[in-house]
Amino acid sequence: MSKPKSDAVIAVVNSSEDTVEMLRECFVQNGFTSVVTAHIHDFKTGEDDFPKFLSRHDPAVIVYDVSIPYDKNWTFLRLLLDSESMHGRKVVLTTTNKQRLEELVGPTDAFEIVGKPYDLEMIVGAVKASIGQA
Repeated sequence: MSKPKSDAVIAVVNSSEDTVEMLRECFVQNGFTSVVTAHIHDFKTGEDDFPKFLSRHDPAVIVYDVSIPYDKNWTFLRLLLDSESMHGRKVVLTTTNKQRLEELVGPTDAFEIVGKPYDLEMIVGAVKASIGQA
């Protein structure tokens, strides 16, 4: 049985090349036909411009990873979320250590990724719910 197709653009923004590719492939396998990727480092260094990335791709959902150092990357995420280009956009947060992240920043809705299929199914489910396909 094939997965239903979705034309919604999903943006995977992460600091790990392997995780970017794992998530991209997971979304494609789950019927998302338009998955764009970016690396957090490129936004931090100015190699890429986050508002322009959003304008270029107009993602329905952004899957954004909060990596170590959690406090600095959480602060960077907060800056991005406060930008005008993010208003009204849906975000699904991921991290590899939810407990440590929450020790530093308080409770979050982040999904912990340890590379198991169940983790990925939860993230796909959260993305589908964000765009009304759950």
